Formats: sequence, C-alpha cells, structure tokens
Amino acid sequence: MVKVTVWNENRHEQKNPLVGEIYPNGIHGAIAGFLTEAGFEAGTATLDEPEHGLTDDVLNNSDVLIWWGHLAHGEVKDEVVQKVKQRVLDGMGLIVLHSGHFSKIFKTLMGTSCDLKWREADEKERLWVVAPSHPIAEGIGEYIELEKEEMYGEHFDIPAPDELIFTSWFEGGEVFRSGCTFIRGNGKVFYFRPGHETYPTYYNKDIQRVIVNAVKWAQPVDRKRPVYGNAQPLEKITVKVNE
Repeated sequence: MVKVTVWNENRHEQKNPLVGEIYPNGIHGAIAGFLTEAGFEAGTATLDEPEHGLTDDVLNNSDVLIWWGHLAHGEVKDEVVQKVKQRVLDGMGLIVLHSGHFSKIFKTLMGTSCDLKWREADEKERLWVVAPSHPIAEGIGEYIELEKEEMYGEHFDIPAPDELIFTSWFEGGEVFRSGCTFIRGNGKVFYFRPGHETYPTYYNKDIQRVIVNAVKWAQPVDRKRPVYGNAQPLEKITVKVNE
C-alpha cells in the first residue's frame, strides 16, 4: 500500500473562522480523508509538531509527501527542508499544492524565486487539460471549472516543467501553468495550483481525482537506487604500456 504524508502548516485554520468552518479537520485532514478513501495509507503532519511532524521515521516511511503552506514558510526549519530534499532525491514523490509554490522545499528544488502574480477576487478558474494522455489527467474531462478561486498569473518564475498537464484561465484574463511535473534526482515532483484556503476546492471531485492520480504517478519506482561516488570497474581494464 502506498504511504502518503499530508503536510500542512495548519495556521489559517486556527486564525480564520471561515477556513476552520470549511476545513474543520484542517486542509491536511480533508486531503488525507479522500486519499484514505482511495486506498492509500494517509497520515498527516503539521508545522507546530516536533520537527514539523517530519521525523526521520515519518519521512523514511513516506512514499509520497504532499505539501500545503502559506503564512509560515519562514518558520520551516532549514534542517527539515534538507531532509525532505534528500528524500526526494532518493526517490520519494513530492506534491506541492497552491501557495506551497513559495515553500522553502519547492524553491530549493526549483532553484528560482517561484514568484507569480496573484489576486483574490472570487473569480472563475478553468483548468484546461493540455496533456490528455498523461496519467495525472486520467478520468478528467477537457477542463476542470472552479466557480471561485484565487488568481495566480504568469509569469510563474519556475524552470521549464518537464511536463505541463494543466493550464489555467481566470475570469480576469490571466493564464497560469497550473499542473507541472519535474524530475529531481530519483524523485518526482508535481506542482498543482488550486486550493486557496477560503474556498472548498479540496472537496471538488475532479481536484481530488487529480491529487489521487498524482500520488500514483509520484510514488517511487520499485528498483534499486543508483550508486554514486567512486566505482570499481565492471570489466577488466587493460593497461597499455607505451613502447
């Protein structure tokens, strides 16, 4: 069974009654709930837990880590970020959601500012599927339409994605690369844009389907990891002596 850890800073839920009403068990709880229903072994971790809930034991037993953050990116300890980065390089999948684009772990793995335009105006978002044969888009129609969402607009300062799965259009006119995949070391990374905390986005069945698909896609490949560093020759090396 694929083991997933859903990480959430869990601050909006404590500070904003509206968010607490929409997500009474936290954004992490809502996501872990539908992942459990989909057949995954889903646990949660939050910012204020010791080691942010991401102990060596938790990370080493996570096939995929899902990350949601916004208010408190700076409070995430650098040593925890480095541990997560190493697990991704070793093969753990990472799914970064919405405002997690500004998280330390995503910026570290991307090597860019990851900045963008944004606006809160209760506007419609339409996520167009631009890679219809990709497994992350399985079961999704031509597009996903969200009645109200926060706008993110280009330019999104990330490296060119290995694959672009979704492109969003917003009622105000902007577009955005909303579903992007990256390979980092032995691990797979998926960035998925929707999920502003004041909207019930994570109850949308299509959004849930994308995240379920992404977990399946991002899980580690069952193979021996490459060995790095000094290596002994596989074949006998014949040394030629100059005559």
